[in-house]
Amino acid sequence: MLFSSRLIALIWFLGFANYAASTCLPPQELEALSVVARKLGKRDWNFDGVADPCTNELPWWDSSVDKGKGVLCNFTSHGNCHVTRIILKSQNLNGSLPKELVGLPFLQVIDVDRNYINGTLPPEWGAMGFLQKIAVLGNRLTGPIPKEYGNITALEELVLEANQFTGNIPGEFGDLPRLRRLQLASNNFTGELSPDLAKITTLEEFRISGNNFTGRIPNFILKWRNITRMEIQGSGLSGPIPSNLTSLTKLNDLRISDLSGNQSDFPNLATSTSWKQVILRSCNIVGELPPFIARLAFNESLDLSFNKLTGQIPRDLGGQKGDIYLTGNFLNGTVPQLMQDKGNIDLSYNNFTSVSPKPSCTTNSPNLFANSNGNTNGTFYCVNPQCKSNDFSSFYINCGSQNKVGKYEADYSTGNFYLGKNWGFSSTGRFWNTDKYGKSNLLQPGNSSISGPKSKLYSSARLSPLSLTYFGFCLRNGNYTVNLHFAEIMFTNDTTYGSLGRRVFDIYIQGNLVEKDFNIENAAGGASTPITMPYHAFVGDHTLEIRFYWAGKGTTVLPERSVYGPLISAISVVHDGKFDLILEIKFFLHALVSLVAREITSFSLYWEFSNMFWLSNKILVQLLTIYIFDDNQ
Repeated sequence: MLFSSRLIALIWFLGFANYAASTCLPPQELEALSVVARKLGKRDWNFDGVADPCTNELPWWDSSVDKGKGVLCNFTSHGNCHVTRIILKSQNLNGSLPKELVGLPFLQVIDVDRNYINGTLPPEWGAMGFLQKIAVLGNRLTGPIPKEYGNITALEELVLEANQFTGNIPGEFGDLPRLRRLQLASNNFTGELSPDLAKITTLEEFRISGNNFTGRIPNFILKWRNITRMEIQGSGLSGPIPSNLTSLTKLNDLRISDLSGNQSDFPNLATSTSWKQVILRSCNIVGELPPFIARLAFNESLDLSFNKLTGQIPRDLGGQKGDIYLTGNFLNGTVPQLMQDKGNIDLSYNNFTSVSPKPSCTTNSPNLFANSNGNTNGTFYCVNPQCKSNDFSSFYINCGSQNKVGKYEADYSTGNFYLGKNWGFSSTGRFWNTDKYGKSNLLQPGNSSISGPKSKLYSSARLSPLSLTYFGFCLRNGNYTVNLHFAEIMFTNDTTYGSLGRRVFDIYIQGNLVEKDFNIENAAGGASTPITMPYHAFVGDHTLEIRFYWAGKGTTVLPERSVYGPLISAISVVHDGKFDLILEIKFFLHALVSLVAREITSFSLYWEFSNMFWLSNKILVQLLTIYIFDDNQ
């Protein structure tokens, strides 16, 4: 009996020992994991043996967050434990990507999105046969994509967005048999898209916005029959858009914008698809809107703004759930009944006739700002209200704020159009993260670190997801000084991923491009640092226009999604009429000198008198010049 009990105990002990041994990570993987942690800058993992990674419990794996984070291990059919996932998002790790990851041969996912990691992509990872996902979005990584990654036959997702990568997309990727997601937006990639990429027939998402590629949008994208989302905004590629996209029957999210090159006809789209959104903005599209556009079912938005579209809007367009943006075209005729009294439609800058005999410029439904009403005499809706020309010679705006600061008027309207006493604005577009930024384009951080006499001007700002136009009207004609006040208050000045965002937009004054790819941080020397950009403008029709436009450049995901687009803190516009006073004084002094000269017969006395007056003239000009450039006076 005693022998039997001892035998059972021995069997149980051996079985427990075997089980305990099987739950431990192999020593070589544990050592590799230690090196990976050190190089990434992950300092809170416990390697003292108290808790083994194979337990899939804290401190190694946190299952309380969505999809989990940390180190996840799985067991093979033979009962062996191996690391299969490393997910370290939003931890501000400040190390580099370790080549020693190859010491984890069963690893399937490496995800270090939104950190502060620098360096390059290790070519050695190309030998990792089980790797399915590489995600390094929102870091400081540079260099090219290693062509060796074309050997990772298990690779399904490559997410490199919002870094500083260079070079081209390796043609070797065409040999990847499982690649579904290729996300390369907001980098510095160059070159043409290799024809070998046509072979990636498994591709479902393709995002290359905000880069410096060259060449045309290739026709081989029509071979990607499994594609569902395609983003080519501000990519550097040129048009035309491939004319027939009907073969892409799974495509439901199409975003193409800011194409240079040849004109495009409106491409044929699959009308049977339930679209999330269609963006074909600033693509040099000509001609009329095709009738099938009214049959598209889009849930979020249809954006065809800033093209060269002509003719009338199909009468059935407007019944869809999503927003419609037709801003900045040459459309005419009447506004369809389905579009009237809807606030999610922007028809500004076109040639539509009136919705009613007396359209209201105070409504946002729809936005009809700067429509010509079919006139050719230069009159536009809502640009020249019932006030007299020459009534005003200046205006000051504290953008996005409920507070008046000195001369700077509060600007706190939450709509897409505002009409004030002698200035207003029109904003168009839609932020992708509509829950946070879609309803109000005002930004009021609670802890702005800006100090100084004008700090209150920079504690808030107005944002726009696409195009923001401020306009002054009833202005005295002549030369003006336009001061644009900026401060980047959505990024940080530290060593976190919150400092890695890049806001890039264009600035137009009176229709002239005065700043291309303007970056507030670069101009000011850092975030939360004010800068005033002065410009000169001429007003000849009593109206001044200042437009800020997002051309698809910069980041859109840092520190979170929908942080992008134009941002402006304050505007001051002052007539340079005091220059006219200077000229009048100069003419008066010249006439006075001439008059006195006729009465003076002594040449030496004349010369002394003349010098005295012209010296006074010079001093007066300098004093007045100092005065007019101080907008606090």
